[in-house]
Amino acid sequence: MKPAQDVLNQIKWDKKLKPEEYTVEYLDFGKLTKIQYTTIKKVEGLFMIIEKNREETSIPLHRIRIIRQKGEIIWQR
Repeated sequence: MKPAQDVLNQIKWDKKLKPEEYTVEYLDFGKLTKIQYTTIKKVEGLFMIIEKNREETSIPLHRIRIIRQKGEIIWQR
């Protein structure tokens, strides 16, 4: 299985893929939180940087549990 970082970067850089079709689910204080891929500003090192309430927040990549395309799971930890 590819690491989450590889999948996120593929969505960003592959011109055939449409980022607006993807969602990412990650653990946030023990609760699964779902975000649109388009809220991810960048993937840097071991973190994804998202915009949340007009502020940038760093989420460790190891907290990502599911990546979906149009609701269908394409990656899962």
